[in-house]
Amino acid sequence: MLNAIITGIASYVPDDVLDNEEMSRIVDTSDEWITTRVGIKERRVLKNGAGSSFMGIQAVKRLLESTGTKPEEIDLLICPTSNPDYRFPSTASIIAHGCGIDKYAYAYDIQAACAGFVVGIYDANAYIKSGLYKKIIVVSAEKMTSMTNYEDRATCPLFGDGAGAVLIEPSEDTSLGIIDGVFHVDGSGLEHLVYRAGGSAQPASHETVDARLHFVYQEGRAVYKHAVLDMFNATREVMQRNNLTADDVDWFVPHQANLRIIEAVGSRLGLPDEKVLVNIQVRGNTSAASIPICIDENKAKLKKGDKILITAFGAGFTWGSAYIVWAI
Repeated sequence: MLNAIITGIASYVPDDVLDNEEMSRIVDTSDEWITTRVGIKERRVLKNGAGSSFMGIQAVKRLLESTGTKPEEIDLLICPTSNPDYRFPSTASIIAHGCGIDKYAYAYDIQAACAGFVVGIYDANAYIKSGLYKKIIVVSAEKMTSMTNYEDRATCPLFGDGAGAVLIEPSEDTSLGIIDGVFHVDGSGLEHLVYRAGGSAQPASHETVDARLHFVYQEGRAVYKHAVLDMFNATREVMQRNNLTADDVDWFVPHQANLRIIEAVGSRLGLPDEKVLVNIQVRGNTSAASIPICIDENKAKLKKGDKILITAFGAGFTWGSAYIVWAI
């Protein structure tokens, strides 16, 4: 039986930095207020007028180059994103075209909010194990600043832009790769975390623009509570199913949404800080892109055979966790 393994990883973040000092000139906040509550010092912002696909293209090109893979070798490209360039066509199709992949492969988007990367690699896992595809790229690209309300001091310090991509291929070594995962959804979360206008339920209009409904809306306290509990439970379930203790785990990579959430989940799992990969201080919340960006920026620490747990929570609510044995 084949296992799906990650054979390459790459990421891209824009050059422009928005730090807390500059943020405090935009909205009534301060470095101390932001750092204390969410642990973020700065975030990257895409300012060239392009959409999420621009960053996805850069990440995929870096991935292809670093793995020595030609565009014609790719069978499928999956793009988890909450910030598509357009309602249609898919951002995946734009990224595939920009990388010369669309002549050879199919491509589609996934909407699972911040949990999109975890869902995306598990979809790829199923395709690989079925034998349908042999080389799949999962690229999460998120221009979060495009949905950020810079008049809302509770949410605007949170978000940054970026993209992360992985190459997933089959292997006969069943001790490596994407081993297991669990996923859940709870539609009652709609009222707590939602992009309220622009869809078919509330199409864009003069009134929705005036009411500033075209930005992310989040009830922070409710989201915090659900995120901590749900990511902990999902990760614990994966650990129990695979007979993993905290000592067995080499690395824990949670969605980079809020440093306090990360610390709470890690602590409940009994994982020491040195096993938790974190880059939220300098990247902010890049939604579905946060996990692959974080792994890529810490990949020098990883070695073949390392046992890794990843988990994420997002709008819906939707959340999940996966167990990966590193193959690079």
